Amino acid sequence: MTAERKFRRKATATSSFGTAGRISHDASKFYASKLYDGLRTKKGVDRAENAISAGLLNRIFLKSSESMEDLPDCSVHLMVTSPPYNVTKEYDDQLTLDEYRALLRRVFRETYRVLVDGGRACINVANLGRKPYIPLHSYVIQDMHEIGFQMRGEIIWDKGASASPSTAWGSWRSASNPTLRDVHEYILIFSKGSYSRHKGEKENTIGRDQFLEYTKSVWTFPAERAKKIGHPAPFPVELPRRLIELYTFKGDVVLDPFCGGGSSCVAAVLAGRKYLGYEIKDQYVELAEKRIASVLQGEPLKAKKGGKHKREGNKGKVSGLE
Repeated sequence: MTAERKFRRKATATSSFGTAGRISHDASKFYASKLYDGLRTKKGVDRAENAISAGLLNRIFLKSSESMEDLPDCSVHLMVTSPPYNVTKEYDDQLTLDEYRALLRRVFRETYRVLVDGGRACINVANLGRKPYIPLHSYVIQDMHEIGFQMRGEIIWDKGASASPSTAWGSWRSASNPTLRDVHEYILIFSKGSYSRHKGEKENTIGRDQFLEYTKSVWTFPAERAKKIGHPAPFPVELPRRLIELYTFKGDVVLDPFCGGGSSCVAAVLAGRKYLGYEIKDQYVELAEKRIASVLQGEPLKAKKGGKHKREGNKGKVSGLE
């Protein structure tokens, strides 16, 4: 008997008394249980992928993503975004909770339309307040389900020591009214239609160690400083970069419908993907374009000879992306 055969682990299956692990795991018994009654039906979607005109790719649109009529159905492979939190930041409109949820639903319905079959939607969100606590992530999950998305999981982003310092612990060392201090945010993962995407001739770019790390449900890396980026609530490039590496192939199209300072677009450029952004504030479109141009002018990506950083009408675009 060879050493390889001697130490090969036996495949596991769903057990009525638990299992020590999951190796080539057969979960058919679990998914056939009554728990999944009513959850197995998938909304029918068009499996055909439509190409986006080259003139529209690698562009940030200065307009609301509530209507993305520039983009054809089934043309985007990944949406990754962090919506404005509606907490009186300089970019917020101070909507009621119902108005805010309605805004997100309009944007995410458009996202559903433009995503390809099997395309993923990743939403970074934090819960709000304490009197009472607003579980924003649970509202987003509910609304995404109603639109037709399938939830695939959630990642806890542990910001650790980089989380803003806070003494808002309520009653100090007293059971009177202690208050939890959040040092985490959520990254909610959804897909449209099929659970998987057809690879075909496309190329994966994620490494072994990255894959093992990124498929864990807790990610630990620091938050981004607002003053460093020039945006009231930027998320670090590391966050969309991980999602892009995990959920897309090289050359895929990445959409951020709340583009802000352009972190998702920067991450897409660094990963060799195409990007699309929507942003309603002109100063943030300019900020995002400058950050992208800076990446294109240095390593590891370079701008093509003669490539220019330009704006066209009400739509921003950085040209020269290889």
